Amino acid sequence: MKKNTNALKPDTYYHIYNRGINGEPIFKEERNYAYFLSLYAKHIESVADTYAYCLLSNHFHLLVKTKNADEILLNRKQEADNSEPVVLNKSASFNISNQFAKLFNSYTQALNKSENRTGSLFESPFRRIEVTSDAYFSQLVCYIIKTLKNMDS
Repeated sequence: MKKNTNALKPDTYYHIYNRGINGEPIFKEERNYAYFLSLYAKHIESVADTYAYCLLSNHFHLLVKTKNADEILLNRKQEADNSEPVVLNKSASFNISNQFAKLFNSYTQALNKSENRTGSLFESPFRRIEVTSDAYFSQLVCYIIKTLKNMDS
């Protein structure tokens, strides 16, 4: 198994991050940030709560807590009831990873179409680090805030 590819578990805090292939930009225009966030809301809100995020031109950082298994499966069932094709006989871990894959794939497809490009946009697999201590949680929030402040400078 590749580095940092452990399955995403329910009811767990994670630092999720990735960058463009070869450090290339993943957000080429201002509107790309808003579009990514709209896709993020569509795909991730049913499986995770977001505590902090930072979108930079060539990479991003997310601090999330995945929802508990019952809530994930209930949300997925409700989405299925709303006629979106959803795989219901899979585990909560599968659904979490699948939703992140949908986010990254749909964003890549949209950017590829608008930029007349083909192929992967992000390094694969996306990176994830389980946040197992209050100290790491606090350090990560501070890092994300500091990165945002540096962007504004």
